[in-house]
Amino acid sequence: MLDVIVVGGGHAGIEAALIAARLGCETALISLSLENIGKMPCNPSVGGPAKGIVVREIDALGGQMGITADQTALQFKMLNTTKGPGVQSLRVQSDKLAYARRMQEEIQRQEHLRLILGICTGILVENGKITGITMEDGQILEARAVILTTGTYMSSSVMISSEVTPSGPDGEPTTNKLSESLRQAGLKTFRLKTGTPPRVLTESIDFSKTTPQPGTDQFVAFSTTTQTIRKPEDQKLCYLTYTTPQTHELILANLKKSSMYSGVVKGVGPRYCPSIEDKLVRFSDKPRHQIFLEPESEALDTTYVQGFSTSLPRDLQELMVHSLPGLEHAVIRKYAYAIEYDAIDPLQLKPSLETLVVENLFTAGQINGTSGYEEAAAQGLMAGINAVLKLRNQPPLVLRRDEAYIGVMIDDLVTKGTQEPYRLLTSRAEFRLLLRHDNADQRLMRYGYELGSISEQRWQDYQHRRAQVEQLKEQLKTCRLTPKSPIQDALEAVGYAALTDGVSAEELVRRPHITVAMLKPALDFDFDPAAAAQAEIELKYEGYINKARKEAEKMMAMDHVVLPEDLDYDQVQHLSLEGRQKLKAIQPHTLGQASRISGVSPADVAMLAMVLEQRHRKEQ
Repeated sequence: MLDVIVVGGGHAGIEAALIAARLGCETALISLSLENIGKMPCNPSVGGPAKGIVVREIDALGGQMGITADQTALQFKMLNTTKGPGVQSLRVQSDKLAYARRMQEEIQRQEHLRLILGICTGILVENGKITGITMEDGQILEARAVILTTGTYMSSSVMISSEVTPSGPDGEPTTNKLSESLRQAGLKTFRLKTGTPPRVLTESIDFSKTTPQPGTDQFVAFSTTTQTIRKPEDQKLCYLTYTTPQTHELILANLKKSSMYSGVVKGVGPRYCPSIEDKLVRFSDKPRHQIFLEPESEALDTTYVQGFSTSLPRDLQELMVHSLPGLEHAVIRKYAYAIEYDAIDPLQLKPSLETLVVENLFTAGQINGTSGYEEAAAQGLMAGINAVLKLRNQPPLVLRRDEAYIGVMIDDLVTKGTQEPYRLLTSRAEFRLLLRHDNADQRLMRYGYELGSISEQRWQDYQHRRAQVEQLKEQLKTCRLTPKSPIQDALEAVGYAALTDGVSAEELVRRPHITVAMLKPALDFDFDPAAAAQAEIELKYEGYINKARKEAEKMMAMDHVVLPEDLDYDQVQHLSLEGRQKLKAIQPHTLGQASRISGVSPADVAMLAMVLEQRHRKEQ
């Protein structure tokens, strides 16, 4: 018997299988084919607002996505650099073929991990506990824990206009049997929809009519293990173009031919990554929309038309693409389509991502109602970790909202649920100044080290980096700059008057627009640029960071109050009817989680706190 079976070789499945095997569990990964592992069926990129920070968090916990993304990036770009550190994040344009190939190699060489090719058609449950899965060829695989990471492959249909084909992405097989098996086990499913834009022949694009989008001219990486990346001059360009009045006229005149607007699509689409039809209907006041042209791979001659997802007929897609500046003569290599699939209601999950209905059954990724490679990988990592901890009879690892975007996402899913493909945004985090790109290892690497997914060497490297930051902050505090210091021109360049008295370097760094690097000519010590950037943030935003930490501590106090699993909400007096129903359905783990459930009032929370206090006194 296996310890863990992971169903699905996408981004969630990869992280779940690797972490389970790395932590010593005998693990099997079920995939349609070797080539399916690590595929990027939509945008060939990793990171972006909030998502890039999630990849840093995955790396800090010992996951794989950041390492592979760094190794196979065509372009590195730091986003929102003109804004505060709470919203800055890294995005890379990936080589989709190289990325998948690296992930496949990682899976194949991992000890304790076995790859099984085929289709899972059902789960096996005895006395409310998972015992294994069934395969399409009749094979039965037994396991102590199962993690489902099926992506968009459950009962999926591909749609172009009124043409509906039962299929997974790229014409691959789908299965209705797994969804039915989950429903028979007591899990609720619902339909979701997503889509993908066309790919065009790169040499058929006139890039002179578009705006080049270069990468960042500095060393940036997802993984703290990454030592080198492509030089800026070797990175590939992306390009920006826009929709035109002709584009809008074509789409609006043919809305009824879209799968979404003709009634073919039954599922709910992503609000934050809508089709071009949705954009024009919902943002009718906008005269144009951005379209990014992004390379897919050095080994391919295709360009991804980002922002142009559609399910309109092929002949209309030709006209639409040709209406974009630079794409007047573009040759479409792959037409856009919409895809509809089954997901489970995430309110049926514990914060560990174990289902409430079936013990030792975990789910991660798009099956939980999310969208995006990064969201999937993060859930896969957490599901893998918690499956191992469950088998060891140890408490689950549940990240708080103030210590990780991963914690924000999972808490949102299991507490609030979702009716549409969930996407992480910086606005979802109450404490985003605490959840920065620069401090992911500071927030989470301790967990990885304690689990055993972070090596002793990586832990020592982190401790050394942290010591450098603290040493630099102390040096800035004691270093005094005078009117004779060679920084007067630099100060005047950013709007400050020349120094007339002595001032500490720390005090100057706390001022807006002044950086540690700017003061370097006047400092009598060397420093690491990464350490300088982190020290600068911690000094400049110290007041805001401390305020956020105090607010987080208030939330943390309620999240430390655990609700007993045997608490009978029907016996708790004076709960509101809606509150009682929601508490019974969701089974919150802590009082803090209960307080965030839609429909649970502050009065309900107060009653729960009173009941817990009474129980505590009786136990005393």
